[in-house]
Amino acid sequence: MSLKESIMSRLEQFIAADVTGYRKKFLGLFVKVKEFTVGQIHDLLSEEYQVTRNEVASMIGYIQSKVGILKSHKESYKTPTVYTVKDEYVSLINNCLKNVSAI
Repeated sequence: MSLKESIMSRLEQFIAADVTGYRKKFLGLFVKVKEFTVGQIHDLLSEEYQVTRNEVASMIGYIQSKVGILKSHKESYKTPTVYTVKDEYVSLINNCLKNVSAI
């Protein structure tokens, strides 16, 4: 199994466990804007869903460590961590979101 196939499989599993719909929204936001802090994504998701900041941080951590489509950057110890979608995975995320929406 290639790396992209493995990532696609993990993404599909992540989305399949989405009972509320905010995981799909979360990934969609990353595709559109490509760069967020935990606080920014929490603010956007909490407009539509009841989601805690810890849940958002946990999702980001899972996506970064297990799925591997995010990278993080921190300007200094005083600034929040900024998470960015790796460019090579934007189309993969879009395809995964379309496949799940079609089902």
